Amino acid sequence: MRWLTDSWYQSSTQYWFLLPLSWLYRLVVIMRKWAYRSGIFTTHKMPVPVIVVGNITVGGTGKTPFVIWLAEQLLAAGYKPGIISRGYGGNSRKYPLDVDKNSDAKHCGDEPLLIARRTACPVVVDPDRPQAAIHLLSQYHCDVIISDDGLQHYALERDMEIIIVDSVRRFGNKHCLPAGPLREPLSRLNNVDFIIYNGKSDEHNTISMQLSGSAWTNLLDPSLKQALNSFSHSEVHAVAGIGHPKRFFDSLAAAEIIVHPHAFADHHDYLPTDLEFYDDLPILMTEKDAVKCQSFAHKNMWYLPVEATIDSSVFPAIHQTLKELSNG
Repeated sequence: MRWLTDSWYQSSTQYWFLLPLSWLYRLVVIMRKWAYRSGIFTTHKMPVPVIVVGNITVGGTGKTPFVIWLAEQLLAAGYKPGIISRGYGGNSRKYPLDVDKNSDAKHCGDEPLLIARRTACPVVVDPDRPQAAIHLLSQYHCDVIISDDGLQHYALERDMEIIIVDSVRRFGNKHCLPAGPLREPLSRLNNVDFIIYNGKSDEHNTISMQLSGSAWTNLLDPSLKQALNSFSHSEVHAVAGIGHPKRFFDSLAAAEIIVHPHAFADHHDYLPTDLEFYDDLPILMTEKDAVKCQSFAHKNMWYLPVEATIDSSVFPAIHQTLKELSNG
């Protein structure tokens, strides 16, 4: 199916035969949203503010780094945030599932585990997002909930919506699934509180998020660090099981690293054999991949923790909205 997803972001007409399905999908999306708004489908209101961080396209856009940034900002401002997630890639026998730094990504999913390790916040996974939120509030003293993804899951009422956009791929051919990458029509952007572009954007009055890392971290021994330019002009195996692997590979190439790319599906469940390349070249990967590879890590595996940098006006605006919700 790679040919199909590639066609979404290229000047291609090979998806034309899927357009009737795309129109049908769009109709279903509109009718489903109407059913929630009209009360035909049940929505659940939480006693604390709910912030949903999501996207309207299939694939990775950088939601997880933003969620980590937002949680850290809320903590610094005196809030007690909790985080809920669907837990894509996980397969737990029971839900809701509490996630901590020692959880198994096979059960909870890679992104919730990464968030739990990077923040001091409680994290709960459940395909039923209202159930996850209820459990979070019953077990922890949270005063704000961040939903990692879930923009299209209207069973959970939300007080704020934040969309993350890949500034390179953006919205592709602007068609809904399956002819294009959109989960919802582009008009959905008119009804959200913030639109954050991951990377540089040529548009005026847009908010951008820059991701940067300061040092490579060894998977086998996280106390070992390598300078960011340590692998420049060297050959490496680059591994990425994320929504847009090319973004990672391109960032390495921009650092003058000679890349042998190995792209896997998003949320790929790694096996040791996946990383057997029969040579001694370093293996570089994202932090999201690293949480699933530490059980069979060796000294030649490295990952790059990244931090999000966002326009300084964003969090004050979020903070102000939360204060208004509390006073209202």
